[in-house]
Amino acid sequence: MASVPMLQATGRLAPASPKDMSESIKSSVLRLNDLLPLKARQDCHVPAFRALHRAVIVSLVVRGRPPSRAEIAAQVGDMQVDAALARLGNDDLVVLSADRRNILGAYPVTSEVTPHALEVNGHSIHAMCALDALAVSPLFDCPVSIRSHCRVTGDAITIRQHGERIVDASPARVQVGVRWQAPSGDSAAHSLCTEMVFLKDVDVAAQWHGGDGHNHSLYTLEQAVAFGVDYFRPLLYATAADA
Repeated sequence: MASVPMLQATGRLAPASPKDMSESIKSSVLRLNDLLPLKARQDCHVPAFRALHRAVIVSLVVRGRPPSRAEIAAQVGDMQVDAALARLGNDDLVVLSADRRNILGAYPVTSEVTPHALEVNGHSIHAMCALDALAVSPLFDCPVSIRSHCRVTGDAITIRQHGERIVDASPARVQVGVRWQAPSGDSAAHSLCTEMVFLKDVDVAAQWHGGDGHNHSLYTLEQAVAFGVDYFRPLLYATAADA
């Protein structure tokens, strides 16, 4: 079937880092995959739907918007648009509009308003959560500016990033917190993701954590970048099964 050039992965994806993850990051990726197994769900779909899922993420980051129904039709065929949206939406690979006719987002990014605003490729979009916000720049090897706030104090948080490098952050010792919970309701974007947050500094992070190491995890910005990249990177690359 014909495809729309704009829906191809025109964004330059960054190569995988040669650095090994720390054991804590490996464990975090496994834990998140148990709760929200996006890659396993993606692999269950036919190649055309897998390619569409990747194209949605790229479109949001590169063009600042999800693909339209006409663009989706050009990729999967006119008769498959509703089926593609339903199947990807039912697996929570994409977030759909209330009438389920249009795509709003695909982890890690969305056109919905969230607490985590991104400036990327000259466009304003949002990330589903703090972890997702930090994954975009290294996944696409482009500068990203993040505007968010501390979950506990409400203080503004700004981060500039290029690839895996944190160019600057204000406040300087921002942490990322994850409260582990199973997704509920219509999507993880509106449940699990709301508990993956920025915290202004180490002291506030400790307050938020409350000594509950089983249900709460804390990460430096650098650790959160590694976590997000290793969780999301597999979604963006085609395999032999997609040929």
